[in-house]
Amino acid sequence: MTCLPSQSGKKLGLVIDLDTCVGCQACVTACKEWNTGGHMAPLTDIDPYGGQVDGVWFNRVHSYEHTTEMGGRTVNFPRSCLHCETPACVTVCPTGASYKRASDGIVLIDEDKCIGCKLCSWACPYGAREFDTDVGVMKKCTLCVDRIYNDNLAEEDRVPACVAACPTSARHFGDLGDPASAVSQLVAERGGVDLMPELGYHPTNKYLPPRAHAKRAASVAAPALEPVRAEGGFLGWVDRMLSN
Repeated sequence: MTCLPSQSGKKLGLVIDLDTCVGCQACVTACKEWNTGGHMAPLTDIDPYGGQVDGVWFNRVHSYEHTTEMGGRTVNFPRSCLHCETPACVTVCPTGASYKRASDGIVLIDEDKCIGCKLCSWACPYGAREFDTDVGVMKKCTLCVDRIYNDNLAEEDRVPACVAACPTSARHFGDLGDPASAVSQLVAERGGVDLMPELGYHPTNKYLPPRAHAKRAASVAAPALEPVRAEGGFLGWVDRMLSN
């Protein structure tokens, strides 16, 4: 089985704001577009225009209806690899194809070593692994390693494609191993949480919970409109015809 690095002081990851995510799928399509020609390319599509659509997606967004005492709301929940501190998908791998980098904490797959046994997908409780039936290997989110370290890109563009594409700035990228980083401070301010922390895998990615609504919006009691007398001429005739 595969061993984990002794430590990774730098922990690159995502912080996802469930309060501002609108479920527009921009992150999903941007991820697909970038990575289908990137580090883990290709991202296979199966019957994309038919009735049995399938394929490899590193990022998926699920929508749920959440009901509280203050009413209901839709919560959009993006899901991808969480780049756990102690990932079961790595330790279960029999060939060393799944591994965690000591330099930045990113979990990756070496396709040349992957035998497609799917043990990692069974071990991952978050459903973050995708099996490419065309190639016969597992694939997953890479945090766009071929983008975040790409010196040919402007510094502000060296973020995962999903982060760059989000129109509501619901996705944030940075070093969660640095308490002074912008993402770490955001997690502290908003009470960011791990997904399923009881499992003990210590995900690097964090979720910012939806803000509680203090009260419903105040109702505005507008006065009733005064009935309007029909005018004469053509407009009066139209008004009488539509009123019948």
